[in-house]
Order: sequence, then C-alpha cells, then structure tokens
Amino acid sequence: MPVFFADEQTLAVDGDDLMALAHLVLLERRVPDDMEVALLLVDEATIAGLNEQHLGHEGPTDVLAFPMDEPGESPIAGPAILGDVVLCPAVAHAQALARGLSPQDELQMLTVHGLLHLLGMDHAEPDEEREMLTLTADLLERYRRERAAG
Repeated sequence: MPVFFADEQTLAVDGDDLMALAHLVLLERRVPDDMEVALLLVDEATIAGLNEQHLGHEGPTDVLAFPMDEPGESPIAGPAILGDVVLCPAVAHAQALARGLSPQDELQMLTVHGLLHLLGMDHAEPDEEREMLTLTADLLERYRRERAAG
C-alpha cells in the first residue's frame, strides 16, 4: 500500500522511519493494499492555518487527520485514498522535551494517532480514549520490536 511522504518544514526528521511505521500500522489494521495515505510534515504557521480552517481552533497543533475513503468503500474506478496525516515537528519536538521523550518517538506516536483517526477511531469519550491509547502503545511496541529484530 502506498504511503506518500512530503516534508515541507526545516527540522530534521527521519521520514523513512515514519513511512515504515505507517506501513506496519496499515498492515496490522488490515487496510486494503490499494489504499493510499499521505504523511505531510509542515511548519507551525501551516498547521495553525489548517487547525483554524478545519477545526475552528486557534494556533498550531501536533497532528491533524483528514480522512477521505473508508477501507473497502472507495469507488471502483477511482483511487482509494484513506486520507492525509499532517504532522508539525516543531510542536512535536516541544512536546517531546516536556515529556522526556525523543522528538522521533513523539512523531512516531503522533503518526500512529493520526492513522487511527483516519481509520475511524476517536478519543472523545474515556473508553474510546483508553482504547486508542492502548492500541497506539501496542502498535508502537510491535514496530519497535520488529525494527530491533532487523
């Protein structure tokens, strides 16, 4: 399944790592092979504009997810596009420092979080939040275990 990546900001980020993680999440969640996903890294001004335009919230945020087609429900004649995950490394780096994590670990978590939103998960209710956090931790553990095994 294609994962497209675009880095439109200035901080150093391991894009190959995020793309590999996205592939694992999509495989683990049994997303059809023909579904496309885009990971886009942007600066604070860009994500702040998207946050205000689409959610009505002021200021930059760490990740936004823009779902398009649901797995298995895309038109036969057209492309199957799961959606876009927009990440802001500058916000992620600040959060990572505050939480005692590496910036790449924070970006990995946000990538999984955004992909789960594309797949219809939410965290508005406590039980939904618990389920999403548990699944995020499980997927990250699987990914890191597979990478360590080489």
